[in-house]
Amino acid sequence: MEKEKIPRNILTLITSITLLNLLIYLITQIFFAYGIFRDELYYLACANRIDTGYVDHPPFSIWILAVWKYFFGDSVFVIRIIPAVVTSIVVFMIGLFTVRLGGNKQAVIISTVAFMLSPIFLGMNTIYSMNVFNFLFWISSSYIFLRIIQTGNRRLWLILGVVVGFGLLNKTSMLWLGTGIFIGTIFTPLRKDLKTKYPYIAALFALIIFLPYIIWNLNHDFAHLEFIRNAASRKYGGLTPISFILDQILILNPLSILVWLPGIIFYLIHKDGKQFRAVGFIWLTTFVILFINWHSKGEYIAASYQILFAGGAVMIEKWSERRRWIQYSIAVPILVFGILLSPFARPLLSADKFVEYQNAVGLKPPSNEGHETELPQFYSDMFGWEDLAKNVSKVYLSIPEEERKNTVVYCSNYGKAGAIEYFSKKYPLPSVICPHNNYWYWWPDLKNITTVIIIGGETEEHREALEEVYESGFHRTKYAMPYENNLPIFIGRGLKRSFEEIRQSDKIFI
Repeated sequence: MEKEKIPRNILTLITSITLLNLLIYLITQIFFAYGIFRDELYYLACANRIDTGYVDHPPFSIWILAVWKYFFGDSVFVIRIIPAVVTSIVVFMIGLFTVRLGGNKQAVIISTVAFMLSPIFLGMNTIYSMNVFNFLFWISSSYIFLRIIQTGNRRLWLILGVVVGFGLLNKTSMLWLGTGIFIGTIFTPLRKDLKTKYPYIAALFALIIFLPYIIWNLNHDFAHLEFIRNAASRKYGGLTPISFILDQILILNPLSILVWLPGIIFYLIHKDGKQFRAVGFIWLTTFVILFINWHSKGEYIAASYQILFAGGAVMIEKWSERRRWIQYSIAVPILVFGILLSPFARPLLSADKFVEYQNAVGLKPPSNEGHETELPQFYSDMFGWEDLAKNVSKVYLSIPEEERKNTVVYCSNYGKAGAIEYFSKKYPLPSVICPHNNYWYWWPDLKNITTVIIIGGETEEHREALEEVYESGFHRTKYAMPYENNLPIFIGRGLKRSFEEIRQSDKIFI
């Protein structure tokens, strides 16, 4: 198979499933989408400030978004066309990967549809984020690595280096994939390639492409490392290796263990998969790294499961050669359960109807950050942002007109700050100051500022920095995260501390 062209009927099948994914995505966005997501607001803010790096992520996905919105705008539907297209390419690549492992029609259907309906794939790719591209870079890198194994074409290492480099420039977790490729090369016959120049040139290519983000961190006191440390110790401090494993089972669809577990068997145990063992080391290495990290989220490893779904589907197809009932007994339950779980991963019902559905099935996913919400946290973060901007605008307009030009709004996190900026096209709003992640670096010159609008907190707390503070409005909305709801909005005047002192004391990289 590795030297043959992929049969036309197989390509047609893969293309059909790919187009189905695209159609499903567009339909759900047109008819069922909720509001803009917290991180999308921040991404758009980053795209308005092009740089070679940001506190919490490298710049690749921001560059793509900046170009896209320059030509097509920044409405929610428009920016989500990108994940619609990229995820469809991912599905196509999983199909190709399955065929290159020796899979036929049944294996292609099982691997692509099972992964396409997994909650993590549906959820992560509902919104625009670097995770959308992360799936693509992982499956593309794995595919090129597979072709190196199959064809012996060492020049493919150079292409692999370029893809891994851009993958790193999108998300630093590509380091785990790179480590997996290195381990897989050392512990398999592929180690002979280490006697040639190609793997080393590939590593150099990857380093050169990733270099802008390294330089950015050197110039910003390694802000990304500070962000990672803080996230592990605070935001995800309650996570454990056990929760890491259980989380994977849930986010992939619990029944999909019937696919990805055979994938482990295929790569690491079965005789037909032995030649592809180096590929299996990508998942194995990633799992070990994240497991011993102690505070890893299950979603961190999600992209590596694409190769397990492909290998598992081939394994199932082989088991089904004499017992065809096996593939149906696995595929049908996974498909049905995937559909039942899909409303928890991608908006398919109105919020009210979803709450009814959630209560009916008795499944309420926990918040990664430990907050009690009526909706899953992923959905709650899509609600309330325009209401927040509208309520802040009312307070802003209550200030005397001459004073408004010397007013800013203080936001405690990038969700609030991004919302004020995003909806400033629709409502009269002041400039934003915020100490959270890259907003800390974007803190403007505030020499002439006399008035501060503050969202949330307590009057006495704010009087530590201001002479005069009084409540002038209130933000209440439905379904938003608790810490983004039922918030007083204050007006403050007369600084007791400088804005720079406030910036330094309130700094938060998390």
